[in-house]
Amino acid sequence: MRGNRVQEIVDAILSGNADSTDFAGIDLPDSYRAVVVRKDEVDLFEGMETAEKDPRKSLHLDEVPVPELGVGEALVAVMASSVNYNTVWSSIFEPLSTFGFLERYGRRSEQARRHDLPYHVLGSDLAGVVLRTGPGVTAWKPGDEVVAHCLSVELESADGHGDTMLDPEQRIWGFETNFGGLAEIALVKANQLMPKPGHLTWEEAASLGLVNSTAYRQLISRNGADLKLGDNVLIWGASGGLGSYATQLVLAGGGHPVCVVSSPYKAELCRAMGAEAIIDRSAEGYRFWKDEHTQDPKEWKRFGKRIRELTSGQDVDIVFEHPGRETFGASVFVARKGGTIVTCASTSGYRHEFDNRYLWMNLKSIIGSHFANYREAWEANRLVARGKIHPTLSRTYELADTAQAAYDVHRNLHQGKVGVLGLAPHEGLGVRDAELRAAHLPAINRFRQAAA
Repeated sequence: MRGNRVQEIVDAILSGNADSTDFAGIDLPDSYRAVVVRKDEVDLFEGMETAEKDPRKSLHLDEVPVPELGVGEALVAVMASSVNYNTVWSSIFEPLSTFGFLERYGRRSEQARRHDLPYHVLGSDLAGVVLRTGPGVTAWKPGDEVVAHCLSVELESADGHGDTMLDPEQRIWGFETNFGGLAEIALVKANQLMPKPGHLTWEEAASLGLVNSTAYRQLISRNGADLKLGDNVLIWGASGGLGSYATQLVLAGGGHPVCVVSSPYKAELCRAMGAEAIIDRSAEGYRFWKDEHTQDPKEWKRFGKRIRELTSGQDVDIVFEHPGRETFGASVFVARKGGTIVTCASTSGYRHEFDNRYLWMNLKSIIGSHFANYREAWEANRLVARGKIHPTLSRTYELADTAQAAYDVHRNLHQGKVGVLGLAPHEGLGVRDAELRAAHLPAINRFRQAAA
């Protein structure tokens, strides 16, 4: 019965002519396939170093019940999703098990209690089709083709009404909530939904939400660095899942990216995006730490000198930070006087160390940035829909191979973004605007071609 009902959903989507009434008339299955971590396995990697932990041992493709639809929510048929670093963190139970997030959320209300389960459906991206909407939802209807951003917010506190990221009940869907996008069906709040860009395939559209919105807030928004025309911007990991969108946004906003990469191959990807100032840190041998406890300011100075060689003698106005511990001291040092270091992650370690003299004496600012509010995510998605920002999808996996995809991201064996098919039977489906796609096809495919 589950299989027949799921196939009916897929057939309706693939037909291209099913309307809202058709989708509303489809009986939903009682269960669906989803990628989960299990609560009884949280000690699976106890005593192991982070690099040794293997997501292929902790991620499972299970059959789980379809959750009850609540007020202000939507059930979405997931055609595709993607793997983000929060999927990796969840899979290796670092820095904390996500079941603590679900337990705390579950104590909030009867509706939230649905999330506190012995399994956690992961995934903070999706592209798909609305199947059902809950009470109070008027902006979306069954049959709408959508993407979802990952901000789950309650908005019952005044604190969130200037910037929803400041709401005390702000969470990341599929990481701090259950029923995420690495599945055949997902449960989201209706105010997470945005129109799917018509010129992209399902897997391309699903690869953008988290990283593009994060980079937009970090760089373009007044809540972040507030990029100006002509700004020099240092971008760490400029060909990666986050950095590749930062590079595009800086170029689209009239700035000058200084792209830091770790190989000639990655340098070529940055050039393909239009960047000219590129530093291959591996080839140039930068080592910002003498040992585990001691940084090397001489390397900061050598790095700063190299940046100025690429910027006609100027220091950078903005540093786009996300590696964290390994690079943060250098980032604070190389920003210009009055410049901004904006940070959204710490993939190399959460304990940052820097020489505060270079910060306070030179009036620099450090801004913490975490995902994006609905407006910022909407604007970032609109840039994609207009063909100004392009997906950086390099490879797509089947849902059953999500654990391998997470392993590859954990081991940094990927470029750009890694997609995962949900209900889509194969890649290449979902394009509604062939003319716009044809105009941008080389840019859409550049990370795929590089991977090939």
